[in-house]
Amino acid sequence: MKPNFDMDALRTMVLGLELGSFARAASQLGRSQSAVSMQLKKLEEQAGKPLFRRNGRGLVPTEAGDSLLMYARRIIALNDEAAASVGAMTAAASVRMGLPQDFFEDVMPDALGQFSKKRPAIHVEVRAGRNYSLEEEINSSRLDVALAFFKANSSNHGTLIASLPMMWFGGKGMSRSEVQDPIPLVVFDHPCLFRQAAFQVLEGKKLRWRLSLTTPSLPGVWAALQSGYGISPRTSHHVPPGIRDVGAEFGLPPLPAIELRMLTASELSPAAADLRDILYQVVRNRVGETIVEPRKALKLPREIRARP
Repeated sequence: MKPNFDMDALRTMVLGLELGSFARAASQLGRSQSAVSMQLKKLEEQAGKPLFRRNGRGLVPTEAGDSLLMYARRIIALNDEAAASVGAMTAAASVRMGLPQDFFEDVMPDALGQFSKKRPAIHVEVRAGRNYSLEEEINSSRLDVALAFFKANSSNHGTLIASLPMMWFGGKGMSRSEVQDPIPLVVFDHPCLFRQAAFQVLEGKKLRWRLSLTTPSLPGVWAALQSGYGISPRTSHHVPPGIRDVGAEFGLPPLPAIELRMLTASELSPAAADLRDILYQVVRNRVGETIVEPRKALKLPREIRARP
């Protein structure tokens, strides 16, 4: 007979591995550590093979455990969505979305507003992240859908939404004399595609630069530019007041375009698929004015192409 995996045990497994500690999972779930251990043992009995191995004082998944973890997330998401649809649970089912900080002030509210009208009972978990971390979370099924920047011609990453010009930005009151040798740069801390592009372009032209300010925060970048602390490579999407394109005025070398791509998990619940479609259309509408490549060259997801 095929095993019927215990839903509570699957939830414990997912939570423990996401928290990096089954002791913390036990505390969050209000269970004893021995009860959690029994749940994990039950899963291994149902699977017929080891799902975890010791790594120091903790547990990490085996290859079989990794495989079950991927399915466990999907099973839980579908179970919760089904329960919500018939009013059988008070807590909402969840979908998980990852975004660069560039899209938090305009894309996210628009997408969430449309999604809440279509799926009012669904909880949305939103995470800000760097490109590499968002892609990792998609690949490990910790996120359902994400937007991420990639170098041009990165055809092996998700679905292309737009190719956007990268520009040099500075404060409105900044003068060319303030951008002396070396050029003061305001950038994200490592790793960052915008940062890498700036370094490569400047070094290719044998122009000296210095790091004026580094931060993991996009509002921090904008604040530094507004105060005249340096210049920064970004796209023109949702640039705040007090900042302007200074590239041509200051004689700076042109920057390459950067691609915005949509990443999705291998399996999506119906609610997650709705969020993906809404997010795609919202982003296309928001970035349409700055797209470099013609719209006809873009590859739309099959589900969106098929819709009237």
